[in-house]
Amino acid sequence: QLQLIETGGASVQPGGSLMLSCAASGRTLDTYAVGWFRQAPGKDREFVATIAISGDRAYYAESLKDRFSISRDKIDGTVYLQMRSLKPEDTAVYYCGAARALHYTYMSSIAKEYDYWGQGTQVTVSS
Repeated sequence: QLQLIETGGASVQPGGSLMLSCAASGRTLDTYAVGWFRQAPGKDREFVATIAISGDRAYYAESLKDRFSISRDKIDGTVYLQMRSLKPEDTAVYYCGAARALHYTYMSSIAKEYDYWGQGTQVTVSS
């Protein structure tokens, strides 16, 4: 069983930045595609970004691609989500998911394709 741990959530003012991290407890993520999703109160979980094992392929939600950036450590596979110019509507619990990758270029924006999930980290954007 893969246990994912998200860190980095915080309360920030509009326009601020945060970096979230997703790591595996006791293991590495270097054989998994990883995605970030978020869920705001009263809303469905929505796709944010995903990155392939290779680290050089990523895909973003269209509305976020100009402000968010996903990357991964080449050694242990820890995945980062850099968020800039944060807005109140970015307020949500952010979850990372890991998917067993069939190929090093595999990645997905579909939540049900992920095999493991973390507990989430709260991001609050408010003045």
